[in-house]
Amino acid sequence: MSPWKTPWDYEGARGSDHWGDLDPAYAACRGKEQSPIDIKHTQKASLPALRFDYRSGPLEYVINNGHTIRVNYYGPGSGDFLVVGDQRYQLVQFHFHHPSEEHIHGKPFAMVLHLMHETSDGKVAGVAVLLKAGRANDTLEQIWEHMPPKEGQNVVAGLAVNPSDLLPRNVADYYMYTGSATAPPCTEGVIWYVLKTPVTISPKQIRAFAQLYPHDVRPVQPLNGRIVKERE
Repeated sequence: MSPWKTPWDYEGARGSDHWGDLDPAYAACRGKEQSPIDIKHTQKASLPALRFDYRSGPLEYVINNGHTIRVNYYGPGSGDFLVVGDQRYQLVQFHFHHPSEEHIHGKPFAMVLHLMHETSDGKVAGVAVLLKAGRANDTLEQIWEHMPPKEGQNVVAGLAVNPSDLLPRNVADYYMYTGSATAPPCTEGVIWYVLKTPVTISPKQIRAFAQLYPHDVRPVQPLNGRIVKERE
């Protein structure tokens, strides 16, 4: 079953240009602080280090939701956190896009991983991990082995992975900006951390996802005066 009451697509009559008109609940898709963006001009800033307090554990399920492959985590107590300064966000799900929704100086990467986190009072932080062709990623291969081929299917297979294995070795360098969810309802107020160092996955792994979702990407959105900060 689709998690969206009102169906939408990336292209066509229900495509991204029309999301804000499909349902009043999607009105934020016409907002001024939308994601993704093309990161071209940045402002160097003294930003805190990102601490990924992740550990190996069972996933709730892997689902094909009709727009991407999404990996859901159990609720409170699952124990995977992003810590930024004195703010603590719990990992609730991660999903993929082909190619990357984020552009760096006008160019996308082969894919992107979005790790989505929430605080207990509802603040949302997304971490974008850019993926490029190269050596295969073993943890991703485990997930791909359980990737449901049809919309609405989910797999609960007792699969245990450590999300840290999907991160680059260098998590110190990143861009930060305020944006939104990149799919309806396009909720704004999301703090995005885009890691500068990409992770390699194999061409075969890229093709396996692209067979299901050749282009599950929202176009880049205007900055409308927003400043992208780059950690010094």
